[in-house]
Amino acid sequence: MKFGVITFPGSNCDDDMLYVLGQVFGYKVVHIWHKETKLEGFNPGDCIFIPGGFSFGDYLRCGAIARFSPIMEDVIRFARNGGMVIGICNGFQILCEAGLLPGQLLLNENQHFICKNVYLKAATKDSPLTYDLDLHRAYKIPIAHAEGRYYADEKTLSDLQKNNQILFQYCDEDGKVSASSNVNGACLNIAGICNENRNVCGMMPHPERASEEALGNTDGKFLFHSLFSWLKEHYALIA
Repeated sequence: MKFGVITFPGSNCDDDMLYVLGQVFGYKVVHIWHKETKLEGFNPGDCIFIPGGFSFGDYLRCGAIARFSPIMEDVIRFARNGGMVIGICNGFQILCEAGLLPGQLLLNENQHFICKNVYLKAATKDSPLTYDLDLHRAYKIPIAHAEGRYYADEKTLSDLQKNNQILFQYCDEDGKVSASSNVNGACLNIAGICNENRNVCGMMPHPERASEEALGNTDGKFLFHSLFSWLKEHYALIA
């Protein structure tokens, strides 16, 4: 199994993701430039990460230009053929713009950029990023975004709940999901979702920034280990 990390002009979390996957966890990682047109050598059991940052300076709308980068056509094909695609922060925005995930990421309710540690609660264990997580525990994961407020219409929100597609919700340190723990005003406190087939996931918080002791927080490791376990179980590609 191997991972790919896509870099767009303005990406700033690509090196973090490359380092965590390759150096912290020891997996093979391929760096992919956005102007490439093919995900060469990637199989359905491999995983593509679209990292955080400010692709194309967030002009027009976050992710709106990156969605049309040459590599995205093959990312869409890869996802529709069952390949694992995960978007973090700006990557989540790009996946929504590309139509691989429903909804939209809007300007934070307080109209400001927010950069701090927050708490997340897994809403389901039936997904790659939450497979091994404790549903009763709060995980401390940092955020850094101005446009991270998840929004969708009532039918979409209902479908997300019905299909267990909500992966994470903002909560307090005791795991309570409430209006006061909703850091950016997201609908239903949503911090991350997946598609119906559970092979495309997006989340605003940054687990790659919470995966080493040197950073003072390793809660992000639990999410990565969940992903690895899911791939072992569903694709049997890791010994």
